[in-house]
Amino acid sequence: MARVSIFKGREARLNKAIFWILAHQDSLTIYEIWRKLRAQRDFAYVRYHIVNRRVKRLEIQGFIEKAGERGTKTGFQATLYKLTVRFYLAILLEEFDMDDFLRIASDEDAVTMLLILVSQQNRDN
Repeated sequence: MARVSIFKGREARLNKAIFWILAHQDSLTIYEIWRKLRAQRDFAYVRYHIVNRRVKRLEIQGFIEKAGERGTKTGFQATLYKLTVRFYLAILLEEFDMDDFLRIASDEDAVTMLLILVSQQNRDN
């Protein structure tokens, strides 16, 4: 089983917690994500700027996207964030076993996967 990069390394726990919060809510601001994280015992120490940086990074990577804006009590507009299709694909790939795929895939499935991988490799080169 291959590990997806957002679920590896130092940021993995925080990424998973942010994803879990956004998966159970519709759309949230960074401040709301931070407040919900702080309510969890393991993340009571996490600072706002850390969550802010992580959310912005996940947005750049394409796992979170802007879903609109909402007015705040102070009169500013805060950006709402939601999960993207890329996130759901990452979750599936994290749990996916390639040996099982190779064992049960039809010839058409194998050709489709091969075309996707070859086109990706050509794009990288």
